[in-house]
Amino acid sequence: MPVGSNVPDVAPRAFLGRVAVAVESLTPGYFALVMASGIISVGMNLEGFVVLSRVLLAVCAAAFVILLALTLWRFVAYRAAAVDDFMDPRRAFGYFTFVAGTNVFGVRLAAAGHHTATAVLLTLSGLAWLVLGYVVPWTAALGREERPVVVRANGTWFIWVVASQSVAVAAATIEPLLGARRELAVLAIVSWSVGVFLYAATGILVTLRLMLYKFGPEELTAPYWVSMGAVAITILAAARIVEMADAPMVAATRGLIAGAAVVFWAFATWLIPVLVAAGWWRHVRRRIPLRYDATLWSIIFPLGMYAVASIYLGRADSLPIVEHVGRAWIWVAFAAWVVVFAAMCRHVYRTVVRAS
Repeated sequence: MPVGSNVPDVAPRAFLGRVAVAVESLTPGYFALVMASGIISVGMNLEGFVVLSRVLLAVCAAAFVILLALTLWRFVAYRAAAVDDFMDPRRAFGYFTFVAGTNVFGVRLAAAGHHTATAVLLTLSGLAWLVLGYVVPWTAALGREERPVVVRANGTWFIWVVASQSVAVAAATIEPLLGARRELAVLAIVSWSVGVFLYAATGILVTLRLMLYKFGPEELTAPYWVSMGAVAITILAAARIVEMADAPMVAATRGLIAGAAVVFWAFATWLIPVLVAAGWWRHVRRRIPLRYDATLWSIIFPLGMYAVASIYLGRADSLPIVEHVGRAWIWVAFAAWVVVFAAMCRHVYRTVVRAS
């Protein structure tokens, strides 16, 4: 090899180049990995599978730290790409996965006794929820000159609902444990109520998109599963509110919220066969290949959330059938998590780690 040759530096530079490309193209919705891992960890902890729950918690924590670092890197080094996502109605609502992922992580930490960490994460996510709740709808939809904006509506818009309900779940989780009970009760019920109205509005917009404009199997992507996940987390938030310590706001709404949770559970259950049939139509009948994509975590989170919501609702409202459904469904969610996690590791290895 000639003196001064830079051949040995080629491989490291190529690797760093691939990492840079991956960071620049990082989807805003990747925190769905944190959401999925965290909620299945919660479910396994509820069922007494402590070791498995801790493994999932470790994955959740690692994913949260790594994705937070990569997202901050992207905002600093590739600000134009990040801003473009805010302006795109098909991607902007993915930023709400940060809010939901932070709260799901916090709820799992609360189950492990780390209530202060949960409160800190709730403060962080609550601020992000308020900011994004006004910024994203404006940049991605209301502030655009293009009309009609509804033509760009898709399943990712339901993540706004999930973010609102995740704040309610986290607030209700720590409400009996901290001194600010009234404030946390108000936050939980307000964010739950906002989430319910947002679901109604989003559901109307997405339905109009499906009914009024051309819609093919290539557009029926994984995030449409969030329509079920948003209902499921609404159920979980309601069940946690019902279990909260007495406070004026809780006493005034407990009966209404408890009854609504049962109705929402029935609707979420009805949605599952619809979504499965849609996937069959897309991948089997229309032969669109099923490959790994970050949006697949938008399927795993709703599966896990439905299981956990069913378990909590069954216990909170003394509905053993609902609880049994959740206890069985958590294994469906875990099996799907294993498959997608393995596919993600393979994808990262082939696109980033392995030299071309």
